[in-house]
Amino acid sequence: MPFMKMIKELNSGVKYMLLASLMFAFMGAFAKLASEHMSSLEVVFFRNIAGVILVSMTLYKKPMRSIGGKPWLLFFRGFMGFTALLAFFYNIANIPLGDAITFSKTSPIFTAIFAWIFLNEKLSLKAWLAIGIGFVGILLITEPSGVGFTKYDLLGIFSGIGAALAYTSIRELKKIYDTRAIVLSFMGVGTAGPIVLFFISSYFHMPELDFILGEFVMPQGVVWFYLLGMGIFATISQLLMTKAYGETKAGIVGAVSYSNIIFAIMVGSIMGDALPSFMMACGIALIILSGLMVARAK
Repeated sequence: MPFMKMIKELNSGVKYMLLASLMFAFMGAFAKLASEHMSSLEVVFFRNIAGVILVSMTLYKKPMRSIGGKPWLLFFRGFMGFTALLAFFYNIANIPLGDAITFSKTSPIFTAIFAWIFLNEKLSLKAWLAIGIGFVGILLITEPSGVGFTKYDLLGIFSGIGAALAYTSIRELKKIYDTRAIVLSFMGVGTAGPIVLFFISSYFHMPELDFILGEFVMPQGVVWFYLLGMGIFATISQLLMTKAYGETKAGIVGAVSYSNIIFAIMVGSIMGDALPSFMMACGIALIILSGLMVARAK
């Protein structure tokens, strides 16, 4: 079959990234199912605690070796990653899966800007054009009207900004910290943060802050299956993504990673999500184009 022949001829790194993107969409689906039974805060808690256990287990076999010296930057990476993940999972619970993942994929646009501001990286005219196209795409996926941005729009944009700040800090941290220390800074804050917020939530009832507050509810029955599925597919996606970057140039792999959006729309539609409107589809296309242009310009 021509299709199967085409798949076989694909670069191995591209294949790994396509599979990673599909697994990530499945992870989002399980997170969405779990969110029907618990707060997005608790979903984030379970998403991170499994990672803390797995990464900590590796320390017994091979202790970390780091120069260190920037603990506050390490905490900043963890905090921004955690808050971006909170916004991302809250949107997964409340808007179509494809929309939530599209918002998160705006991070390369913001990363380019933050690298220019904080790391003195130069941006070419093409890169600035790409950033401009990306902002038009963001405007279109929010489907602007007279009422302005919705809560989900603002949290979606923040999920991209927060992730971008976390990624920008990694560029400095990887020079002086073991990779596992950087990962643990994110998952550690992402585990301890919800515990603190669970405590606060028991004393304050603020519906407008439901994206960061939520009471802990012990999972029952099928919910454990949803959480297990979320953890398994998240781990598989991460492993395949790592393998993809090891096989092929980062620019190519980064471009293929935008297949996340397509897979998420497909999986979301199976779960009952509405397909993107014409305006939103145009916005998605512009964000993908912007991301590809930023990668090529750099």
